[in-house]
Amino acid sequence: MPQNEYIEESIKKHGRRLDHEERKRKKEAREVHSRAAHAKKLHGLKAKLYNKKRHAEKIQMKKTIKMHEERNNKHASEDQPVQEGAVPTYLLDRENQTRAKVLSNMVKQKRKEKAGKWSVPVPKVKGMDEAEVFKVLKTGKRKTKQWKRVVTKATFVGEGFTRKPPKYERFIRPMALRYKKAHVTHPELGATFCLPILGVKKNPSSPMYTQLGVITKGTVIEVNVSELGLVTQSGKVVWGKYAQVTNNPENDGCINAVLLV
Repeated sequence: MPQNEYIEESIKKHGRRLDHEERKRKKEAREVHSRAAHAKKLHGLKAKLYNKKRHAEKIQMKKTIKMHEERNNKHASEDQPVQEGAVPTYLLDRENQTRAKVLSNMVKQKRKEKAGKWSVPVPKVKGMDEAEVFKVLKTGKRKTKQWKRVVTKATFVGEGFTRKPPKYERFIRPMALRYKKAHVTHPELGATFCLPILGVKKNPSSPMYTQLGVITKGTVIEVNVSELGLVTQSGKVVWGKYAQVTNNPENDGCINAVLLV
């Protein structure tokens, strides 16, 4: 054995410490905090490179998790026991619907929804200028930098939203203007319900506002209608439906919308 491999030699002869596994587990648990502390201390180009590397790692991790989830997508023929005797050709296609088929049907349904057009309650809205939606925030020691923007309209950011580090956050969405629920009126029932918002589908003023989750008059939002007990023709409960905002939320302090049916 080479001279410098004395640690491996010692492990082979005497084994590891009794608490080795526990110490290893604790070290791995602490690693997250040490990484975070290290990321806070970095500046300039090193910080950018480090963040880029971490971003790539997270994407890879998400892909791996997704791959593991897709492994459960087995076909019906694999789950069922093999039948004795040959099956005629005209019966080969008559199998139970596979999970993959269900998924493809769901994708097709979503595409149809995207392509579909509704008669909306507010067909025309006034375009929002960037100067109206964003306020310039001066930063730096001498307040000379002007690359940050504060959103002055109502926004929706989602459940697990975490702000970026202040050094990299270009658009600031204030907590006071973030909304989680909307007052949605069902046009046929004539009743109004306070429903949770699932996302911003389309802001007619700009695609950037849609991406940021800015909610203005005429914006189409997706709301959770599971409380209403709406069902499809096949008997499944409808989870999300689109609604159009009919008021100016930043003035009224609430979001009023009409369900698109």
